[in-house]
Amino acid sequence: MIQSSTNSRKALLVIDMQKGSFTSKTPRFDTEGVVDRINQLAALFRQQGHAVIFIQHDGSSANEFVPNSEDWELLDGLQVEQTDLLVSKYANDVFYRSELQAVLAEQKADELFMTGCATDFCVESTIQSALAKDYNITVVADGHTTGERPHLTAEQVIEHYNWVWQNMIPTKGKIEVANFKSIVQPIEN
Repeated sequence: MIQSSTNSRKALLVIDMQKGSFTSKTPRFDTEGVVDRINQLAALFRQQGHAVIFIQHDGSSANEFVPNSEDWELLDGLQVEQTDLLVSKYANDVFYRSELQAVLAEQKADELFMTGCATDFCVESTIQSALAKDYNITVVADGHTTGERPHLTAEQVIEHYNWVWQNMIPTKGKIEVANFKSIVQPIEN
């Protein structure tokens, strides 16, 4: 079970779950399952008064994922509420030149729950960056996804990164990797 300190404020980060990343040319592992788990976690976070932050890649400079284009839009299956926060990102690391750190400070969030796409790019970069910024991090082991790679299946990539994150040396914060079911219990209490 993952327990939070009583003074901790949580934020659920949902990284790059955008239509342009989930096409027939870029299929992702267990998309439906990941979306369902993100939706359930988001509902629990909202119920407990914690932040739900949807992050969207803005690739205007590369003429892809241009804001308000179909590729830029969040997946239709995601349940986004008016109280949720939206943050644009411009590189793999969500913190890079974005408003994320200011939004987290405003929310007084020091415990981040990581979900999204792609495990080996934006999710990984953001976890490394958050760790260096001393956040407490929980990676939702079955809440992130990626596609097939030249030498690894998507499932192997996910398994590999979950192992890497479990074995990282934390800074002042902590890093844990836990599956959806083990995370839900303490949040519901």
